[in-house]
Amino acid sequence: MKRTTGLNKTWLTAGTAAVVLLGGAGLYVLNSQPKPAPAEAVEDSHADDGAEATPEEGVVELSPAQIEAVGITVVAMSGGGGGEVRMSGRVEPMVDGRAAVAASVAGRVERVLVAPGQSVRVGQTLAILISGDAAALRADADAAQATAVAAQQAHRREEDLANQGVVARRDAEVAHAQALGAEAAARAARARSAAAGSPDAMGRLRVASPISGVVASVQVGPGGFAAQGGVIAEITNPARVEMVFNAPPAVAAHVRAGSAIRVTTPAGEVEAVVIGVATGGGVESATVIHARPTNGVLPPAGSAVTGTVLAGETVGGITAPSDAVQTVEGATVVFVRTATGFRAVPVLVGRQAAGRTEIVRGLTGAERIAGANAFLLKAELAKSDAEHGH
Repeated sequence: MKRTTGLNKTWLTAGTAAVVLLGGAGLYVLNSQPKPAPAEAVEDSHADDGAEATPEEGVVELSPAQIEAVGITVVAMSGGGGGEVRMSGRVEPMVDGRAAVAASVAGRVERVLVAPGQSVRVGQTLAILISGDAAALRADADAAQATAVAAQQAHRREEDLANQGVVARRDAEVAHAQALGAEAAARAARARSAAAGSPDAMGRLRVASPISGVVASVQVGPGGFAAQGGVIAEITNPARVEMVFNAPPAVAAHVRAGSAIRVTTPAGEVEAVVIGVATGGGVESATVIHARPTNGVLPPAGSAVTGTVLAGETVGGITAPSDAVQTVEGATVVFVRTATGFRAVPVLVGRQAAGRTEIVRGLTGAERIAGANAFLLKAELAKSDAEHGH
């Protein structure tokens, strides 16, 4: 009877033991393994066949369930790369993730309703000011509204008299124009009052937060004076952060929005994508690269990070995740997915950058290969060779 190289029972049991701890799916994997045949049956089978067939070299047979159980990922190849460039950067709030809330008019601080570290929502009041300028704006708005109402009433009277033939139609038309002008002036006055924070008749107004987030600092106190345009408080949203890197000007020609970037943070590595590249006008100006994470969590704003991107001359080959490239008996191989498992294919590798390795020869680029945990396949091949050697 022909034997095929499959997972060593001891290795598979060890590889799936961790899955057992995760739930019923792991129990199914272990319980579904083939039961060892009785020794007598094995001996009879060997007696019938006369000799054991040599297993195909470099092949590891695995079912889809077994591949998932041991955590081997199957990935596709991708296009070539270039040189590796490392950049220093920091985690910073995004443009819409921070706000310096200022006083729209000068006034005295009556109350401060927040403290540093406190969470706030959009529209929540941060402080209350009393302002003479704000009171004047509110009075102007009220007066303009009253004038508009009087002009509308005058227009209606003139229309009635014109319809009765008491006054000329021209007088009604003039009254109509005056009413429209008064209404326009009232709208402008209301807009100025609203821009000041919609103060009440006493000039009391509320300074509200334009974003949700956390209060980073408070710049005023009760009884103090806030100048027009002076900062009342600073708000940041911890969830709206990005990474900003400074890079040599030459990088701008090779890095663009959508380019992949590997980032090292104090908490570990995360994958990210470039969302914008800003370059200065001069040759000596630095390139500023903005990126956001595609997986993982960024540290707080202000944390230092290091980014790695591909730059330089693009090669025409293909690349694979560096984890997929293994060394088996001195040969560099990649495990290609087959209908029954994986097959070790010798390859010639080139440059390495940003967690990927260039495949110069051995693959076409259309294959699907083992990525993460490919070393388990290498270990299985080594165990199979050792067993057959005995």
